Amino acid sequence: MRLNKDRRLFKRVPLQLAGRFLDATSDDHDFVTINISCSGALIASDMRPPAGAPVVCYFDDLGRVAANVIRPMPTGFAVQFRTAEHKRDKLADRLTWLLNKDQLGLDEERAAPRSSATGPAILILKDGRELKCRVLDISLSGASFEAEGIAPMIGDIVIAGNVRGEVIRVALTSFAIRYIR
Repeated sequence: MRLNKDRRLFKRVPLQLAGRFLDATSDDHDFVTINISCSGALIASDMRPPAGAPVVCYFDDLGRVAANVIRPMPTGFAVQFRTAEHKRDKLADRLTWLLNKDQLGLDEERAAPRSSATGPAILILKDGRELKCRVLDISLSGASFEAEGIAPMIGDIVIAGNVRGEVIRVALTSFAIRYIR
């Protein structure tokens, strides 16, 4: 008897992340991951898009990732992420941190203490669009925001006032940036 060889380039690990996805009709559906890697995931959901369907996944603690459905299954579906290499590397780093944070007692990596802040802000996205936000907290090294619309993706460069920043964390509509000097 011959076993099928796993053809994945990156090892999937068991990690439950809640989130939601948009299907091709822009309908919003909840999900939980069963396992995940920096190149794909197995997702449990009541909605099961057909093989080949494009979806946009919004993972809590991970951010937004475009994907294609590889195969539907009785309890959900498998996806392959459509990401550039640098985005895949950032996903791998974040997944490693999420897997180890409880076991190793890790805190969020922050270069400077943050202070609570409130108030409106407008960030400029790389394509020139404006994103209306509310400031959640701020420090010498970065800030966090709550977007009125869809949050930018991890790795995106934004302009906050006269400072450039890189998005380093996303959870639904909340996100954090690290200033780029």
